[in-house]
Amino acid sequence: MATCMETIAGGMTPTAVTPESEKDDSQEHEKILSPDFLSVAQITEMLTEDIDGIQQKLEKFLNFRHLQTCLKQAILLDYYVSGFWWAKEMEFSIPQYSKFMTLLDMLLHNLKTLHMSLEDSIKWLGEVMAQIGPSHPQENEKSNIFDVKQANAIIDYIKISLFQHYKLYEFLFYSAREEIVIGTEQVIEVVRSSSSCFPDPLEEGIAFDVYSTFIAPPPTSDTEMKGLDQEQGPEQPQSEADLSSMDPLVGFTIEDIKSVLDQVTDDILISIQTEINEKLQIQEEAFNARIEKLKTA
Repeated sequence: MATCMETIAGGMTPTAVTPESEKDDSQEHEKILSPDFLSVAQITEMLTEDIDGIQQKLEKFLNFRHLQTCLKQAILLDYYVSGFWWAKEMEFSIPQYSKFMTLLDMLLHNLKTLHMSLEDSIKWLGEVMAQIGPSHPQENEKSNIFDVKQANAIIDYIKISLFQHYKLYEFLFYSAREEIVIGTEQVIEVVRSSSSCFPDPLEEGIAFDVYSTFIAPPPTSDTEMKGLDQEQGPEQPQSEADLSSMDPLVGFTIEDIKSVLDQVTDDILISIQTEINEKLQIQEEAFNARIEKLKTA
């Protein structure tokens, strides 16, 4: 202390003495939330996009390729997109974007890999915000990333976006949901017995390969049909109902049918022509009789 006072008294520029604890705080501040979750180029690229464009960019940056089938990727993408859009509404600077998105990612990282509880996550957030948020010593003002208003807004946002749904995010990371849904085997017991009193399942409710393999009766061969005919004895005469249901054109070719139709058509036309000629002859005789009466009158 005496050396410092002597230097000042001598008119020389005073040299700041940095305590060892402040050096440790400065180094810890440089390490906090590093490396960045998004690069400056990625953040700058997304700032010009709307909400749909941001989602597409983050989907590409995070390499999420199974959004249509993986619920976990869809939820995480929504988490990051909502956070970036909120930061855009807050009009953060590029460094603030970087630290805020890294903060969101680290919270999920602590939950996923360290199994950090809700109480520990809140405590960790408080320690981090003390480093990147406003601090009382004036010599650290240049290293502060967020002011008091922004820091409070960040805490409120994380409270409603993550902490209020912490159990759901734990379920997302710890449960084997996808394996249960996709990997579960289902065994279907089919009722099939010729002597059973149970009816066969409906064909419409079963896949064709299952029906044809396990339910459909096997095709009857010709030899089996002949054996059945022999067992049944001589062929019984068909009833009138069976004869009436038979197709009357069975055994005829197309040429036979044409010849029959031509003959029927000729017979019909001849009878019609004869009838017309007879009617014309009667009318002609009637007209001749009237003419004769007019001549003699």
